[in-house]
Amino acid sequence: MDLGIQGKQAIVCASSKGLGRGCAMALAEAGCDVVVNGRGAEALARTAAEIRERFGVNVIEIAGDISQPSVQKTMFETCPEPDILVNNNAGPPFRDFRELDREKILAGVTQNMVTPIELVKAVIDGMAARGFGRIVNITSLSVYVPIVGLDLSSGARAGLTSFLAGITRTVADRNVTINNLLPGKLDTDRLRGPHEPGSIEEPAAAAARKARISADIPAKRLGTPEEFGQVCAFLCSVHAGYLTGQNIPVDGGLYVSAF
Repeated sequence: MDLGIQGKQAIVCASSKGLGRGCAMALAEAGCDVVVNGRGAEALARTAAEIRERFGVNVIEIAGDISQPSVQKTMFETCPEPDILVNNNAGPPFRDFRELDREKILAGVTQNMVTPIELVKAVIDGMAARGFGRIVNITSLSVYVPIVGLDLSSGARAGLTSFLAGITRTVADRNVTINNLLPGKLDTDRLRGPHEPGSIEEPAAAAARKARISADIPAKRLGTPEEFGQVCAFLCSVHAGYLTGQNIPVDGGLYVSAF
Protein backbone atom coordinates (compact mmCIF):
# COMPACT_ATOMS: atom_id res chain seq x y z
CA MET A 1 0.00 0.00 0.00
CA ASP A 2 1.24 3.48 -0.88
CA LEU A 3 0.97 5.42 2.39
CA GLY A 4 1.02 8.76 0.57
CA ILE A 5 3.78 10.27 2.71
CA GLN A 6 6.76 10.11 0.38
CA GLY A 7 8.91 13.21 0.89
CA LYS A 8 7.37 14.07 4.27
CA GLN A 9 9.68 15.09 7.10
CA ALA A 10 9.54 12.78 10.13
CA ILE A 11 11.12 13.11 13.57
CA VAL A 12 11.41 9.83 15.47
CA CYS A 13 12.66 10.18 19.04
CA ALA A 14 14.80 7.50 20.69
CA SER A 15 15.16 5.69 17.38
CA SER A 16 18.66 4.25 17.44
CA LYS A 17 17.25 0.85 18.44
CA GLY A 18 14.11 -0.95 19.56
CA LEU A 19 10.62 0.31 18.79
CA GLY A 20 11.80 3.77 17.75
CA ARG A 21 14.16 2.21 15.24
CA GLY A 22 11.33 0.08 13.88
CA CYS A 23 9.22 3.21 13.37
CA ALA A 24 12.05 5.12 11.68
CA MET A 25 12.68 2.20 9.33
CA ALA A 26 9.00 1.91 8.39
CA LEU A 27 8.63 5.63 7.74
CA ALA A 28 11.78 5.64 5.63
CA GLU A 29 10.44 2.67 3.68
CA ALA A 30 7.33 4.78 2.99
CA GLY A 31 9.58 7.49 1.54
CA CYS A 32 9.90 9.89 4.46
CA ASP A 33 13.08 11.78 5.21
CA VAL A 34 13.79 11.08 8.86
CA VAL A 35 15.46 12.65 11.85
CA VAL A 36 16.73 9.90 14.11
CA ASN A 37 17.73 10.39 17.71
CA GLY A 38 19.42 8.40 20.44
CA ARG A 39 21.71 8.71 23.42
CA GLY A 40 24.30 6.31 22.03
CA ALA A 41 26.09 7.92 19.08
CA GLU A 42 27.49 4.65 17.72
CA ALA A 43 24.16 2.83 17.64
CA LEU A 44 22.54 5.94 16.17
CA ALA A 45 25.12 6.12 13.39
CA ARG A 46 24.59 2.44 12.52
CA THR A 47 20.82 2.91 12.31
CA ALA A 48 21.16 6.05 10.18
CA ALA A 49 23.58 4.34 7.82
CA GLU A 50 21.27 1.36 7.36
CA ILE A 51 18.29 3.61 6.63
CA ARG A 52 20.26 5.52 3.99
CA GLU A 53 21.54 2.34 2.38
CA ARG A 54 18.20 0.53 2.33
CA PHE A 55 15.81 3.33 1.44
CA GLY A 56 17.84 6.18 -0.06
CA VAL A 57 16.12 8.90 1.96
CA ASN A 58 17.69 11.84 3.74
CA VAL A 59 18.62 11.06 7.35
CA ILE A 60 19.66 13.52 10.04
CA GLU A 61 21.24 12.20 13.25
CA ILE A 62 20.67 14.05 16.52
CA ALA A 63 22.59 12.37 19.33
CA GLY A 64 21.56 13.01 22.92
CA ASP A 65 18.77 12.73 25.45
CA ILE A 66 15.64 14.14 23.84
CA SER A 67 14.49 15.33 27.28
CA GLN A 68 17.27 17.92 27.27
CA PRO A 69 16.25 21.36 25.92
CA SER A 70 19.57 21.70 24.07
CA VAL A 71 18.92 18.49 22.13
CA GLN A 72 15.38 19.60 21.28
CA LYS A 73 16.75 22.95 20.09
CA THR A 74 19.25 21.26 17.79
CA MET A 75 16.58 18.96 16.43
CA PHE A 76 14.22 21.75 15.48
CA GLU A 77 17.03 23.82 14.01
CA THR A 78 17.76 20.96 11.61
CA CYS A 79 14.10 20.07 10.99
CA PRO A 80 11.98 23.16 11.70
CA GLU A 81 8.81 22.00 9.90
CA PRO A 82 8.23 18.30 10.55
CA ASP A 83 5.14 16.66 9.14
CA ILE A 84 5.38 13.66 11.46
CA LEU A 85 6.45 13.37 15.10
CA VAL A 86 6.90 10.03 16.84
CA ASN A 87 7.36 10.54 20.57
CA ASN A 88 9.37 7.85 22.27
CA ASN A 89 11.65 7.73 25.29
CA ALA A 90 13.02 5.15 27.67
CA GLY A 91 10.85 4.52 30.69
CA PRO A 92 12.03 4.31 34.29
CA PRO A 93 13.37 0.87 35.28
CA PHE A 94 11.43 -1.64 37.35
CA ARG A 95 11.52 -0.34 40.90
CA ASP A 96 9.37 -0.65 44.00
CA PHE A 97 7.57 2.65 44.44
CA ARG A 98 8.99 2.90 47.97
CA GLU A 99 12.42 3.36 46.42
CA LEU A 100 11.31 6.45 44.51
CA ASP A 101 12.38 9.82 45.82
CA ARG A 102 11.37 13.21 44.45
CA GLU A 103 14.31 13.37 42.06
CA LYS A 104 13.51 9.98 40.49
CA ILE A 105 9.80 10.82 40.23
CA LEU A 106 10.46 14.13 38.51
CA ALA A 107 12.94 12.51 36.12
CA GLY A 108 10.38 9.86 35.12
CA VAL A 109 7.61 12.41 34.60
CA THR A 110 9.97 14.61 32.59
CA GLN A 111 10.98 11.79 30.27
CA ASN A 112 7.56 10.26 29.67
CA MET A 113 5.12 13.16 30.02
CA VAL A 114 6.77 16.58 29.98
CA THR A 115 9.12 15.95 27.06
CA PRO A 116 6.47 14.68 24.61
CA ILE A 117 4.21 17.58 25.58
CA GLU A 118 7.05 20.01 24.84
CA LEU A 119 7.62 18.43 21.45
CA VAL A 120 3.93 18.39 20.55
CA LYS A 121 3.68 22.04 21.55
CA ALA A 122 6.62 22.87 19.27
CA VAL A 123 5.18 21.24 16.13
CA ILE A 124 1.40 21.24 16.31
CA ASP A 125 0.65 24.79 15.13
CA GLY A 126 2.93 24.46 12.12
CA MET A 127 1.30 21.19 11.17
CA ALA A 128 -2.14 22.75 11.46
CA ALA A 129 -1.13 25.73 9.35
CA ARG A 130 0.23 23.43 6.60
CA GLY A 131 -2.84 21.20 6.68
CA PHE A 132 -1.08 17.94 7.51
CA GLY A 133 0.35 16.47 10.69
CA ARG A 134 0.71 13.09 12.32
CA ILE A 135 1.76 12.70 15.94
CA VAL A 136 2.21 9.23 17.41
CA ASN A 137 3.12 8.70 21.04
CA ILE A 138 4.65 5.39 22.02
CA THR A 139 3.33 4.80 25.52
CA SER A 140 2.76 1.37 27.08
CA LEU A 141 0.15 -1.30 27.64
CA SER A 142 0.66 -0.52 31.34
CA VAL A 143 -1.53 2.56 30.78
CA TYR A 144 -4.40 0.03 30.66
CA VAL A 145 -2.97 -2.85 32.67
CA PRO A 146 -1.03 -1.79 35.79
CA ILE A 147 2.34 -3.47 36.20
CA VAL A 148 3.75 -3.45 39.70
CA GLY A 149 7.21 -1.91 39.59
CA LEU A 150 6.40 0.24 36.56
CA ASP A 151 4.14 2.57 38.51
CA LEU A 152 6.10 5.71 37.62
CA SER A 153 6.21 4.87 33.93
CA SER A 154 2.51 3.99 33.90
CA GLY A 155 1.51 7.16 35.73
CA ALA A 156 3.55 9.47 33.52
CA ARG A 157 2.31 7.87 30.30
CA ALA A 158 -1.30 7.89 31.49
CA GLY A 159 -0.87 11.56 32.30
CA LEU A 160 0.38 12.22 28.77
CA THR A 161 -2.60 10.33 27.35
CA SER A 162 -5.11 12.39 29.31
CA PHE A 163 -3.30 15.65 28.66
CA LEU A 164 -3.44 15.21 24.89
CA ALA A 165 -6.94 13.72 24.71
CA GLY A 166 -8.62 17.10 24.48
CA ILE A 167 -5.89 18.77 22.45
CA THR A 168 -6.20 16.25 19.62
CA ARG A 169 -9.81 17.34 19.05
CA THR A 170 -8.77 20.96 18.51
CA VAL A 171 -6.69 20.22 15.39
CA ALA A 172 -8.57 17.33 13.78
CA ASP A 173 -10.29 19.72 11.35
CA ARG A 174 -6.87 20.73 9.98
CA ASN A 175 -5.78 17.19 9.20
CA VAL A 176 -3.59 16.81 12.26
CA THR A 177 -4.00 13.60 14.24
CA ILE A 178 -2.63 12.47 17.59
CA ASN A 179 -2.71 8.80 18.49
CA ASN A 180 -1.01 6.55 21.02
CA LEU A 181 0.54 3.14 20.42
CA LEU A 182 0.59 0.88 23.48
CA PRO A 183 3.22 -1.82 23.05
CA GLY A 184 2.79 -5.03 24.95
CA LYS A 185 5.56 -7.64 25.00
CA LEU A 186 7.77 -6.93 22.02
CA ASP A 187 11.15 -8.43 21.28
CA THR A 188 13.42 -5.59 22.38
CA ASP A 189 16.37 -5.25 24.76
CA ARG A 190 14.00 -4.10 27.50
CA LEU A 191 12.53 -7.59 27.76
CA ARG A 192 15.97 -9.06 28.26
CA GLY A 193 16.20 -7.37 31.62
CA PRO A 194 19.51 -6.12 33.04
CA HIS A 195 22.47 -7.15 30.92
CA GLU A 196 25.85 -5.84 29.89
CA PRO A 197 25.60 -3.47 26.91
CA GLY A 198 26.61 -5.31 23.77
CA SER A 199 26.36 -8.73 25.36
CA ILE A 200 25.17 -11.57 23.15
CA GLU A 201 22.42 -13.84 24.41
CA GLU A 202 22.92 -17.54 23.76
CA PRO A 203 20.34 -18.83 21.24
CA ALA A 204 19.00 -21.50 23.60
CA ALA A 205 18.67 -19.03 26.46
CA ALA A 206 16.95 -16.51 24.18
CA ALA A 207 14.49 -19.12 22.92
CA ALA A 208 13.65 -20.23 26.47
CA ARG A 209 13.19 -16.66 27.65
CA LYS A 210 10.91 -15.80 24.73
CA ALA A 211 8.83 -18.94 25.21
CA ARG A 212 8.39 -18.16 28.89
CA ILE A 213 7.35 -14.56 28.26
CA SER A 214 5.05 -15.53 25.37
CA ALA A 215 3.11 -18.17 27.29
CA ASP A 216 0.26 -15.83 28.31
CA ILE A 217 0.05 -13.99 24.96
CA PRO A 218 -2.78 -15.24 22.71
CA ALA A 219 -0.48 -14.89 19.68
CA LYS A 220 2.04 -17.14 21.50
CA ARG A 221 4.97 -15.03 20.41
CA LEU A 222 6.62 -11.70 20.98
CA GLY A 223 5.93 -8.87 18.60
CA THR A 224 8.75 -7.38 16.57
CA PRO A 225 9.93 -3.78 16.27
CA GLU A 226 9.44 -4.11 12.51
CA GLU A 227 5.72 -4.90 12.66
CA PHE A 228 5.25 -2.29 15.38
CA GLY A 229 6.88 0.23 13.06
CA GLN A 230 4.50 -0.63 10.23
CA VAL A 231 1.51 0.09 12.48
CA CYS A 232 3.08 3.45 13.33
CA ALA A 233 3.68 4.22 9.65
CA PHE A 234 0.04 3.53 8.82
CA LEU A 235 -1.08 5.94 11.56
CA CYS A 236 1.16 8.52 9.91
CA SER A 237 -0.25 7.89 6.46
CA VAL A 238 -2.77 9.87 4.44
CA HIS A 239 -5.20 7.00 4.94
CA ALA A 240 -5.41 7.54 8.72
CA GLY A 241 -6.65 11.12 8.69
CA TYR A 242 -9.98 10.15 10.24
CA LEU A 243 -8.38 8.22 13.10
CA THR A 244 -7.39 10.40 16.02
CA GLY A 245 -7.34 10.46 19.81
CA GLN A 246 -7.05 6.68 20.03
CA ASN A 247 -5.04 4.29 22.20
CA ILE A 248 -4.07 1.28 20.12
CA PRO A 249 -2.58 -1.77 21.85
CA VAL A 250 0.03 -3.64 19.83
CA ASP A 251 0.18 -6.70 22.03
CA GLY A 252 -0.82 -9.92 20.27
CA GLY A 253 -4.17 -9.91 22.07
CA LEU A 254 -2.71 -9.71 25.58
CA TYR A 255 -5.05 -6.93 26.72
CA VAL A 256 -8.46 -8.55 27.14
CA SER A 257 -11.38 -6.22 26.51
CA ALA A 258 -14.41 -6.26 24.25
CA PHE A 259 -14.42 -2.45 23.98
